Amino acid sequence: MTDYDLIDEAFINTSPDVVWQALIAELGGARRWWVPTNTFEAGAIPADKVGAEVHVTVHTKGVDKGGPKLKFTSRTTGVVPGRSLTTEYIDGAFRGTGDFLLEEIDGGKRTKLSMHFKGAPQGMLKMLAKVKDLGEAHSQGTQGAFANLNALVGSR
Repeated sequence: MTDYDLIDEAFINTSPDVVWQALIAELGGARRWWVPTNTFEAGAIPADKVGAEVHVTVHTKGVDKGGPKLKFTSRTTGVVPGRSLTTEYIDGAFRGTGDFLLEEIDGGKRTKLSMHFKGAPQGMLKMLAKVKDLGEAHSQGTQGAFANLNALVGSR
């Protein structure tokens, strides 16, 4: 079976507080910077609260472009506001964990944003993982999202 253990990181040219606000808004459904690859729909509890559930859709060809959609549910299991968000993938295309870590750089002028994805594909996705590098696709989507985030909130 193919399991993934990936760490993607980027430097965002603004404070951790701004990055944190943008992350929580995106997980709440803002659709500002993770699109076109991923969209998020929040449940009744905000993503930055333990117990929150977020429904994730990975748009393999981009939002509104057709193609397969990979759906899974993430539950928040740990929060250090402005610093880290820990999640568990509990249903759908993946089981595993996702951790976001924000580190202050340059006296708060920049943020190192990391995402640690540990997941095992489920169902039909297990077979696809044997012929397609889903880890590479995940990292490309995450790096693209982080670049979009920097363009959106980073200082000019």
